[in-house]
Amino acid sequence: MTAANIRPPRRRLARVAALAGLLVTVVALLLAPATPASAHAVLVSSSPAASAVVPSGPAEVVLTFSEPVRKVAGKIRIIAPDGARADRGEPSFEGGVVTVPVDPSAGRGTYLISYRVISADSHPVSGAFTYSVGAPSTPPTDTGSDNRADPVVESGVKVAKYLGYAGLLLLVGPALVLGALWPRRLSRRGPARLAWTGSGLLTFATLAELWLQVPYTAGGGLFDVTGAGLGDVLGSTYGMTHLVRLGLLAAAAFLLRPLFAGPVGRTDAVILAVLGGAALLTWPLAGHPAASPAPAVSVVVDAVHLGSMAVWLGGLVMLGGFLLRRADERELDAILPIWSRWAALAVAALLLAGTVQALIEVATPAALVDTTYGRLVLAKIVLFALVIGVAAYSRALVRRRTAPGRPAPVRRAVWAELAITAVVLAVTATLVQTPPARTAGADVTGTQAGLFTTTLSSPLYSLQVEMDPAERGNNSLHLYAYTKDNRPQPVEEWTATAALPSAGIEPIEIPLLPLTDNHVTGEINLPAAGEWQLRFTVRTSDVDQATVSATVNIR
Repeated sequence: MTAANIRPPRRRLARVAALAGLLVTVVALLLAPATPASAHAVLVSSSPAASAVVPSGPAEVVLTFSEPVRKVAGKIRIIAPDGARADRGEPSFEGGVVTVPVDPSAGRGTYLISYRVISADSHPVSGAFTYSVGAPSTPPTDTGSDNRADPVVESGVKVAKYLGYAGLLLLVGPALVLGALWPRRLSRRGPARLAWTGSGLLTFATLAELWLQVPYTAGGGLFDVTGAGLGDVLGSTYGMTHLVRLGLLAAAAFLLRPLFAGPVGRTDAVILAVLGGAALLTWPLAGHPAASPAPAVSVVVDAVHLGSMAVWLGGLVMLGGFLLRRADERELDAILPIWSRWAALAVAALLLAGTVQALIEVATPAALVDTTYGRLVLAKIVLFALVIGVAAYSRALVRRRTAPGRPAPVRRAVWAELAITAVVLAVTATLVQTPPARTAGADVTGTQAGLFTTTLSSPLYSLQVEMDPAERGNNSLHLYAYTKDNRPQPVEEWTATAALPSAGIEPIEIPLLPLTDNHVTGEINLPAAGEWQLRFTVRTSDVDQATVSATVNIR
């Protein structure tokens, strides 16, 4: 064995350390403290209206959402002033309109409506409001419904999506390179193992997404999965697209096996390409693009975006992991220029598809900085710009590479591209679980509005605060209490006030309505713009309580 074939221990340790650091970064991004799920559809109106006082009890309550929604069994409830159930029979769903039969003789006072439905992009939508018959009374508490999101389930969904993306590129990369660029003299065993690993990851991620979709949409913990709940998921568009993906993976396996053993004919290659294209469509059909204002365009563009990513990153894995180490100088002189052109085309497709996606999902320039979705898009753009810079450097190296020996600078550039794009994939896995900016900033009239959100910490609990629209006039407040390890924190008593010292406005108490044991909501009218000071006192037991505060800029 020559010195050139021996990897220095120091370099090996550096590579292990770099990969470990990358893994920590990705895991930290994915498993950051989860915030309560935001709606991807919006409740635009109700009859009776929220906080309305009607002279007599209605025979039905009508909820109108901004897009079609589906039922979550037992999650639409109407509680009468005495705490009993006032809804009668199953609610009916027609597009975005949900009609709930109500007992009109349930009595005078304040009624609580809590709901949890599934929006067209497969994400849960939950909320609550009150109306009164005759005159308001003390709002009832719905002790039989739990619409909170489990942070473990939310993090698990992101991890499953990340594994699915990783499995896709690990499958596409070897299949593409083995079919078109692999030198005949080299063994295919290593790339074949990598491709089967990718196929296994993709299959596992698809099954995990189907499982997690049950508690994610219906509420509950990781193992709160019933046969009925799983049947509802499998019967939905989301479930059908995932089942189709599994079927396409099984069909592709029969053609991948001969490809991994040796070159295949043109017919087999065309069939594999068709199966791969069909599989790519299952991602947008089960997510945001299917519910966008231009679904046909969004679905195609998202599939192109995902396919370009898989070709580019999968090819980089094959280049850095196998070809740059095994191929000789003559083979690399033939392979690298071809790969460089492929990578340029894939990057161009990524840029074009990403631009179209952003225009559809973000909708306005202000939403880029005013919404979580927009800020994630900006982060993705910055990271992608870094990757493009490294890729341009790598392509320049390929064009002028004439010296004999292993192309160490090219290999380092390839690994740098992969390191940055691994973080891009983590951002993407979070992005697809975030409400698009076009809906995250919409109020009930459909106009653009703001959303103030922050997390406050005390020695006893962590408090998630959301105020919408954070403007003068009526505002909705939601408070979610969590333990220090990010589990729902039961609360005995809540107190909230808002003050504007600069305008001489003393603290105003905010009436709070408990929805669950760790979630309350309230309505407050803020009469002036400025830096409002919010104070929250949360009592978690007979003797334990803590106060936290936040400042929100009201426009």
